[in-house]
Amino acid sequence: MRFSVLASGSGGNACYVETARSRVLIDAGLSCRELMRRLALIDINPRDLDALILTHEHLDHIKGAGPLARRFNLPVYANRSTLRKGIKVIGNLSKPVTVHTGQTIAINGLLIETFTKCHDAADPMGVVVSYEGVKLGLITDLGRSTSVVEDRLRGCRALIIESNHDEKMLEEGPYPLDLKRRIKGAEGHLSNLQAAELLEALAHEALHVVVLAHLSAKNNLPDMALRAAKECLLRCGCLRTRVYMSSQDSPAPMIELV
Repeated sequence: MRFSVLASGSGGNACYVETARSRVLIDAGLSCRELMRRLALIDINPRDLDALILTHEHLDHIKGAGPLARRFNLPVYANRSTLRKGIKVIGNLSKPVTVHTGQTIAINGLLIETFTKCHDAADPMGVVVSYEGVKLGLITDLGRSTSVVEDRLRGCRALIIESNHDEKMLEEGPYPLDLKRRIKGAEGHLSNLQAAELLEALAHEALHVVVLAHLSAKNNLPDMALRAAKECLLRCGCLRTRVYMSSQDSPAPMIELV
């Protein structure tokens, strides 16, 4: 299994995952043209995609979903609330596939397990993608961790995990008070400290890769997020775990899990 975070942040989110038999896109928060451009940068033809999975209806996760699905005749997997709330942006779909949060989706041997998470959307989902026993967990747009989140993500070989803000930078930053409260709230976004706490709960010796995602451009610094994650992994004895930073502006390199 290989994957690349094509974009991550409030300006748009998308993650590409492939195996020898399947190619899927999780979220499509950039324009169709930009999604195609970023796929090309990692040498992927969008015509080869098998499916698009949507985690929730916020614009930075669905902006290009409708145009991309219509252009390449893709099935779009999402729960009923996400499809209903996002219909004005997504538009008509020829192959909508309604799933229930908690359901596992099978696409050409690739398994996508969905689970509920805390975020201010209608019915937001986290996902664990697995192939031949190797698991990749994706958990961004998370206000707080829960026992369900930790249970589903346990044992993953790789994690894409939100590290949105530094608490002091957010508190002292330019955002209005109501937005600060939303971000810090139980249905908002994880701070660097909260991300490290979740990472500590999930760390194990077979965790090979951590990708930090959804960093705020105004309320965080990459070095701060990286330091919090690396210090956590050091405490946990995960000395071989590689830590990468995703970007809003360009796709991350393709990472292979074996």
